[in-house]
Amino acid sequence: MKQANIRNFAIIAHIDHGKSTLADQIMALTQTVSEREQHAQLLDDMAVEQAHGVTVKARTVRNFYHAEDGQEYEYNLIDTPGHVDFSYEVAKSLAATEGALLLVDATQGVQAQTIANYRIAKERHLPLIPVLNKVDMAAADIDAALAQLHDLDAAFTPEATLLISAKTGQGVPAVLEAIKDRLPAPSGATQAPLKALVFDSLYDPYQGVIAYVRLMDGQLKDQENLRLMQAGQSFKAKAIGTFTPNMHPQSRLTTGDVGYVVTGIKDPKQVRVGETLTAQAQPTPTPLAGYQPARPMVFAGLYPQSNDYPALKEAIQKLGLNDPSFSYTEERSEALGVGFRCGFLGAFHLQIIRERLHDEYGVDVLTTAPNVTYHVQLKNGQRMVVNNPVQFPAFSLIESVAEPFVQAAITMPSESLNAVLKLTEQHKGTLTDLGNQGDLVVATVKMPLSEVAYHFFSELKSVSHGFASLSTTFLDDEISDLVKIEVDMNYAPVDALAFVVHREDAPMMTQKLVGQLKVTVPRQLYPTPVQARVEGKVLARVDVPPLRKNAAVNGEAHSVSKKAALLRRQSANKRRATQNAVKLPQSVFNAILEL
Repeated sequence: MKQANIRNFAIIAHIDHGKSTLADQIMALTQTVSEREQHAQLLDDMAVEQAHGVTVKARTVRNFYHAEDGQEYEYNLIDTPGHVDFSYEVAKSLAATEGALLLVDATQGVQAQTIANYRIAKERHLPLIPVLNKVDMAAADIDAALAQLHDLDAAFTPEATLLISAKTGQGVPAVLEAIKDRLPAPSGATQAPLKALVFDSLYDPYQGVIAYVRLMDGQLKDQENLRLMQAGQSFKAKAIGTFTPNMHPQSRLTTGDVGYVVTGIKDPKQVRVGETLTAQAQPTPTPLAGYQPARPMVFAGLYPQSNDYPALKEAIQKLGLNDPSFSYTEERSEALGVGFRCGFLGAFHLQIIRERLHDEYGVDVLTTAPNVTYHVQLKNGQRMVVNNPVQFPAFSLIESVAEPFVQAAITMPSESLNAVLKLTEQHKGTLTDLGNQGDLVVATVKMPLSEVAYHFFSELKSVSHGFASLSTTFLDDEISDLVKIEVDMNYAPVDALAFVVHREDAPMMTQKLVGQLKVTVPRQLYPTPVQARVEGKVLARVDVPPLRKNAAVNGEAHSVSKKAALLRRQSANKRRATQNAVKLPQSVFNAILEL
């Protein structure tokens, strides 16, 4: 394929605006897949994607399009996620493209992630084709959506915007022509030394790491000796090929192509997304810039439920390769044993990782309460970065604690404004700006990240009846009045249940917490006292009822000797029970999430 006839592009949009459906239509019209292979969300092949109806991992597919000018074109399509937690996937996918389709739902108009993804693309100076989807639906407001697109970018005129229905295929042929006419062919020199960007990867237990690459310069041959420039790792290409959308072997890839390389490398840490791949014999003199590492926003502990730490470690290492926005370090808990302290882009990202561990690796995990990163200034002048509440120092040593704040841009219909502002006040938000985006209201609110990271998104959807959308930008760390809540069970501290809150919320949250623990902590043969402490003071306490009533007070008529015998047996059972730690199910940790 001539380089001038190659187009590398992505589809970017807000969640549920039809990216995957449009990708399915493009593959159908270009006959990339047969009718027998076609099904909804064809590129969303992960179980978790099918279950939630969202794209989690960007996927790549090569299509061949016979254009109206009589020529054949190679369309390398990268389908991207739309959920706010997966903006990093969008950014690294766009690094492998020369342009994108900006897809907008005609029934919803421009939403927060539409704007966020638009900005990511403009930062990379990528040309965009505006596409209005779902124009065949009764609820579609085409004129309003066109006006919102024009407000977003003056170049998005009604004449420049394509009107389609990805579900029925209406207007999609015009999209294929527009890709050819309005997006550029890849630049780069075929005769230059090989320079390829590793923009994604996966781990195969038999073939090792499989790197997804975009060739910026040069050519890549099967069985060629290659080198990862940043890691300094050399290897022979066991196989190379393209995606159709399944892996299709090739003997050669050239400038502009998007494909894969089977590295044979068994250590997942050796191949990182953003690497520059070059030839061992004639390396390129300058590596690519790569990516800015993703900044984890939420941290939580993951521990194996079945005490199978090696299986969890292997699964987490492979997920870390496949998802570079997921970070992890080993940690040990007195209550749960050895596990990992993991960093996530948000609460939904945490949920997806848990489900992928179960679906793809058969590993079930206990998840501790999520927390953000705190910067603690001690009275002795030392500064601490705390990602785990267990590490939070004693209150007598603390001078001040700073927590991360974000700027939340909430886009909503005007009738939802009062309810949304009330919700932000409940989550310690401060309104900094109020403006319009076409027919929508945009409220800019300064909020602690800890208030945004967990339930805020779902609560926002609830109070706005599903019409509000959220986009966040990290601001800075600011000093707040924060305290650590510690939980004792049977008068012994349970480190895995500790969490950090604002002081003003501590009394209410501790009362709610012990109430939740009373019904979630497994019952023993004796009453189990559970208490929540803040700065050494017990703010709330409850006894988890025993499995059986005490023989001495159960009201039954027993002789003195029988009652004494029952008490002796019960005392023996208590002594045996206290030798074993209470096993905590996931419902205990969920009690903290429900506060």
